[in-house]
Amino acid sequence: MVAMLPCAVSWPSSSGAPLRHLGGMVWQPSLRTLRPQGNWAQLGVRRLLVQWTVVDSQAFVPGTGLPPIAAELPDWERIAAEPWAQEVIVGLAAMHGEAQARASVALLVEQAHALVPIVQRLPLKLGGWYFPLEVDPTWLPGPEWSQGLAQLPRPLWISAYDSANLGPHALADWIERWLPADVGVFFQDGVGVHARSPEVALKYLQVLTYRLGQARVQMIAEAFRPAPEGGFRSATAAEFLPQIDAYKGWEVLAFDGPHYLGEPLVAELVAQGVR
Repeated sequence: MVAMLPCAVSWPSSSGAPLRHLGGMVWQPSLRTLRPQGNWAQLGVRRLLVQWTVVDSQAFVPGTGLPPIAAELPDWERIAAEPWAQEVIVGLAAMHGEAQARASVALLVEQAHALVPIVQRLPLKLGGWYFPLEVDPTWLPGPEWSQGLAQLPRPLWISAYDSANLGPHALADWIERWLPADVGVFFQDGVGVHARSPEVALKYLQVLTYRLGQARVQMIAEAFRPAPEGGFRSATAAEFLPQIDAYKGWEVLAFDGPHYLGEPLVAELVAQGVR
């Protein structure tokens, strides 16, 4: 008999959850977004995933002993008071270059381990930790990966994507071979880079949830699209709404708020019933 895949995370009957809802977002700290500000709470955003607090050995938080990314670092006290940051999952140490990061797991774990007590002193409502080394089936993590993750606090998350389009079952097989059972997965939907449709991304979400458990899987919905001149632009409301609708009822984080969810897009999404 074929097992039934979950349809969605059930909303509590008393929640009054709207039909269209965006509960969380990612913030990828950069020189452009050192002071994130926006009306994201109007979309229902209450949860924030900070992609990293150190990148390429430059720090976005004080007290690390590493060079600061800028003379003025983010105002973490102000961020902690924002309605869109009432629960914060903090990313630790990362590198911009994917190949370099995968070859530097031991260094990133060392930096991440040192970051934990520093981040714990920030006035954030900590909901977990994120090890920001993105994985996909073109790479098989070695023993240093699982050994490194064992040193980091829980709840702990990593992120995964399917660049090879293996399909949801094959991706789940691959993840189960090396991911510790107490580590969660943010799955990048791939819609923003035109790797798949929201409907296909939903199949991944259903299969991963069935295989790993509901508490270990969340979706990252890409709120960007390729720009004609290169790079990426914000998705339009018409482009992004199918993702919100497809993942209705699941834990979703939009990537990313400060870069791609600007005021005009937020206003248009609110006008379309996103709350």
